[in-house]
Amino acid sequence: MSVPLRLASAGLSLVLVAGLAIPAHADGYERVLNGTFDGAKSPWWSSGNTPSRVEDGQLCADVPAGTVNPWDSMIGQNDIPLEADQPYTLRFTASASVNVTIRTAVQLAHEPHTGTLDGQVTLTDKPRTFEFTGTSTVATRHAQLSFQMGGAPQPYTFCVDDVSLTGGVIPPGGGRDFGTPVRVNQHGYLTSGPKRASIVDSSTRPVPWNVRDGDGTIVARGRTRVHGDDSMSGDHVHIADFSRIREAGSDYTLWVDGEVSTPFDILDNPYDTLRRDALAYFYHSRSGVPIESKYVGTDYARPAGHLGVAPNTGDTDVPCLPGTCDYTLDVRGGWYDAGDHGKYVVNGALAAWQLMDLYERSLRNRDFEGVRDGLLRIPEQDNSVPDILDEARWEVEFLLRMQVPEGEPLAGMVHHKIHDADWTPLPTLPHEDPQPRYLHPPSTAATLNLAAVGAQCARIWRFRDREFADRCHAAAETAWNAALEHPDRHAPPESDGGGPYDDTDIRDETSWAAAELYATTSERDYLRFVDTELTKEGFFWKETGGLADLTIVRLPSRFPLRDYLAARKRVLGVADEYVRNLRAQGYPNPSMPEDGAYAWGSNSATTTSMVIMATAYDLTRKRSYRNAVLESMDYLLGRNALNQSFISGYGERASHNQHHRYWANQIDPSLPTPPPGAMAGGPNSGLQDPVAQQNLRGCAPATCYIDDIGSWSTNEVAINWNSSLAWVAAFADSVANRPPWRPTGDERAAQRRGPRNPAVKKGEST
Repeated sequence: MSVPLRLASAGLSLVLVAGLAIPAHADGYERVLNGTFDGAKSPWWSSGNTPSRVEDGQLCADVPAGTVNPWDSMIGQNDIPLEADQPYTLRFTASASVNVTIRTAVQLAHEPHTGTLDGQVTLTDKPRTFEFTGTSTVATRHAQLSFQMGGAPQPYTFCVDDVSLTGGVIPPGGGRDFGTPVRVNQHGYLTSGPKRASIVDSSTRPVPWNVRDGDGTIVARGRTRVHGDDSMSGDHVHIADFSRIREAGSDYTLWVDGEVSTPFDILDNPYDTLRRDALAYFYHSRSGVPIESKYVGTDYARPAGHLGVAPNTGDTDVPCLPGTCDYTLDVRGGWYDAGDHGKYVVNGALAAWQLMDLYERSLRNRDFEGVRDGLLRIPEQDNSVPDILDEARWEVEFLLRMQVPEGEPLAGMVHHKIHDADWTPLPTLPHEDPQPRYLHPPSTAATLNLAAVGAQCARIWRFRDREFADRCHAAAETAWNAALEHPDRHAPPESDGGGPYDDTDIRDETSWAAAELYATTSERDYLRFVDTELTKEGFFWKETGGLADLTIVRLPSRFPLRDYLAARKRVLGVADEYVRNLRAQGYPNPSMPEDGAYAWGSNSATTTSMVIMATAYDLTRKRSYRNAVLESMDYLLGRNALNQSFISGYGERASHNQHHRYWANQIDPSLPTPPPGAMAGGPNSGLQDPVAQQNLRGCAPATCYIDDIGSWSTNEVAINWNSSLAWVAAFADSVANRPPWRPTGDERAAQRRGPRNPAVKKGEST
């Protein structure tokens, strides 16, 4: 029978039991994820000089010789939640191929690295079980457990298993505070729009409510409507409708059965600023150019990233992944996709398409605010080009650079993405990124994305910059032909240093690209490839088939009448389903997953649903679609199960710790929070990151979100999410207190007669 050896010093106790695996400490709650290494390594990491792997059910690492400090070679796990003034017990079983002493620690992962546990253990080739106990002096979601093995005179193999850290009084996923049960649009309601709130209340009968202005005067009163149980949140919900208030003002509050909402405004134009901020996101995200303080303020100014200035390798002469090609490309510019430094064609093309589609929508609907120069604070301001087109062009120019040049194998195809060889840590500003960067192999999906966006670009820029339009058109047709020649070049599901964006079904991209090419050229051969239909799944980077229908109804005079009428019917049918979804739920979300689970980026499913309902309004001028879009905006801005505005800078409880490499104030107070207008990904039932796994266990689908920089699966930002936010914010602003637009007689006639047949030469845009 083994005899435990007990050591104690400075409030730290250690129990060593040789050759015996003891069950985890019984007190408190388990804080380590995957401590038994059951077939997977995640979320454990190791130093770059210390390759590690799961072997025989334990985590083993190859420790190099010649390092100086213990922390020069480590394996560990981040994002461990600790409560202040609570004891914690660490247990693990470990061995080494040589006799060696290592250090183990539980501490903050960032400055000032405050420690809870810190001790040394001596290892042999026989597994031993160790136990430490210490008290945390900090409350954090971001503690780090590490095994520090550096400083060894010879290389060796370290193996660890059955790692457990127990303690605390709050169970994982518990202790969350959603604030007031009275959930409103925390930013502001439109004076002429619907004004409703959702209230968590167990009563089965209506309860009284009243609205008070900033002086405390009651301006409206009534009784709630009992909605009942809401399946996505688990809440029992009431609805208060105070739409009859039409007087603009600030600091209104809604009082319901003794509970009071966060303050909100009622405004004539509540979304004028948001439409600008949501678009300003893209200038902030530009690669290859300094972000200047005169446009964004001193807090957000930064040097240009990835131009080859040390420590960058830069994007001006980027090689392919080893073994995939023997040329380099200048792929500077474009937008950083999300919280990392990657640039991805399928996401970037969709985002650019939405900005250019918003431009076409603004033209058609006489929204002159959306098509004016000077709308945004960007370097191209006052160049006689609408700012939204200037911003979209920044990305389109990058997309053109990603095309394989003539004379190379796969000429005309488009590289799927460019990003770092490995993930950079939080925080890392773009100009400080030291990682080598690579072009990833061309894909058919990326190639068709360029074909679609290039065709749209050629149409839009035809009378503004003929040379640029011709470049877009040539690239689009070249990409189309290359995609037809290579229909099965699919991106693999690898994600070292960047997201995979893998896609093996290119029928949707083919249909979308064909619709855009036909809209621009009127060449009928493209029409036979337009064979997808908009469905209730909407659209996103992996499913773009529905965009063909949106292009057709946006440009009715360019398509055969039968195609327009069929697409119109589908758009209205899908929009009707979204309106029903919104009405069926206790919180006004037009997106309602059939499987009862929210997906990654669920807020973008909300905004793309809003785009489709807004398009239905443009087609019919039915107020039910307009009001559904406005109520969906309420959901994004706080009328939800979390009482959380998902848009930074908008609302009293707004997200401000989105996952991002340089909007990283939560980690480094010298860095900024996200600028106003950045939309968080939103609830995600998958909980793919450790912060979500540690803090959201057992969450109802609509509450699987945490405003934490470490939660990349619920709280990241992305260009294609913000492009849809910009689109719907512009729509909401354009319909605010303005008379509905009606098509002119000429436009009605164009819709009746079907496509026109301009006299164009082969290869020339209309």
